[in-house]
Amino acid sequence: MKALRIYAGPKARRHIEQNGLQAKDIGVVPGAAGGPKGLILGALDRFIFGEWLAQTDHPVHLVGASIGAWRMATACLKDPAAGFLRLEDDYIHQHYELQPGQKRPTADRVSEQFGESLKAFYGGRVHEVLQHPRYKLHIVTSRGRHMLGREHKLATPLGYLGAFLTNSLHRKAMGAWLERVVFSTPGVKLPFATGDYRTRQVDLSEDNFQPALQASCSIPFVLRSVHNVPGGPPGAYWDGGITDYHLHLNYGAKDAAGGACLVLYPHFQKSVVPGWLDKGLKWRHKATHFLDNMVLLAPDPDWVKTLPNAKLPDRQDFVRYGPDMQARVKAWSAATAASAQLAEEWQEWLARPDLGQLGAL
Repeated sequence: MKALRIYAGPKARRHIEQNGLQAKDIGVVPGAAGGPKGLILGALDRFIFGEWLAQTDHPVHLVGASIGAWRMATACLKDPAAGFLRLEDDYIHQHYELQPGQKRPTADRVSEQFGESLKAFYGGRVHEVLQHPRYKLHIVTSRGRHMLGREHKLATPLGYLGAFLTNSLHRKAMGAWLERVVFSTPGVKLPFATGDYRTRQVDLSEDNFQPALQASCSIPFVLRSVHNVPGGPPGAYWDGGITDYHLHLNYGAKDAAGGACLVLYPHFQKSVVPGWLDKGLKWRHKATHFLDNMVLLAPDPDWVKTLPNAKLPDRQDFVRYGPDMQARVKAWSAATAASAQLAEEWQEWLARPDLGQLGAL
C-alpha cells in the first residue's frame, strides 16, 4: 500500500510540469501545530533537512507553530537528522507522574517539565539555530490581548470563549482577543503577507529563544502561558496554533520575502486549517489562493488505518493509555517506524517525478 500522497496548488503544479522539482525551488517549509501527530513526519524531516535541502546553498524560511516550531528549530541544528531522532525519542517518552487523586498533571507541572526538556535539548546550541547560514527561522506564538493579556483562572476561560465566538463570525476579528507574534531570525522579512490577521514580528535572540519556543508550544489549560517574552510586547503568550493551527498563510503575496518560489509542506493531512478554533468550522478547511505555490506531503488516509489504533498518534493517547506509558510508547514507536515509508516514497518520486501522482490541493 502506498503511504504518501502528494498535493500541489495550481502555481506549484505548473512549475513542476515545466521545470520538475529540485531542492533549489523551495523557499519556505512550514511546520504545523498538532502535538503527537507531528511524530509521523520524523522520517520526512530527516530526509528533507538531512539530505535533500542540504544539497543547496540558497536561503530557506522555516515557519513553525507548536510542535512545528520545535521541528523547524531542530532543522537549524548542525546535525538535523540526529536532532530529529532525539526530538522523536524525547516526545515519545515524555511522562508526567500523577499525584494521588489526580486524573491529569497540573499545567504548572507540565510547563515546568517541558521547559526543562527544552533547556536540555537546546542547551549550548541556541547559537546554531540563530546563526544558521541558510535557514531563517520564524516561531509563531499567540499573544493575548485585553482580557487575555494575563493568565487568570476566571478571565482566561471567558476570554477564550469570547475568542471562539468572535472567530466563528470572522477569523480576522479574533485579533481583538489574540494576535500573531512571530519571533524571527534577526533582520529577516516574513515569508508571508500579514493582511489576513493582526501580526507583529520580533527578532529572535539568545534571551528569548527558549521562552518564545515554549510559548509556541503552550496549549491553553494544558500548559501555562509564558508571560512577557523578552523583546516582545508584554502579556501572556500561548500556543502558536491558536492563531495559526496549520499555517494557512499568504505565502504567494507580492510583499512576501523574495527568493525561491515554492512552499514544501510536510503535513499530517491534506487540509490546511487556519486556526485552532477553526477545527470545527469545516468551510474554513478548503484551500485558498494563499496555497497556490505549495507542494504538500501527507500520509494516505487508508495507510493511516494500518497504524496502531488505526490513526496517527494524538494527545488523546495520554488519556487512552493513562498510566500505561509503555503501551503508549510501543504504539507511537510503531507509528514512527512505519513513517519511514513516507520518506522512501518521497525520495523515489523526486528521482522519477510522476505528474499523475500530484493531487490538487
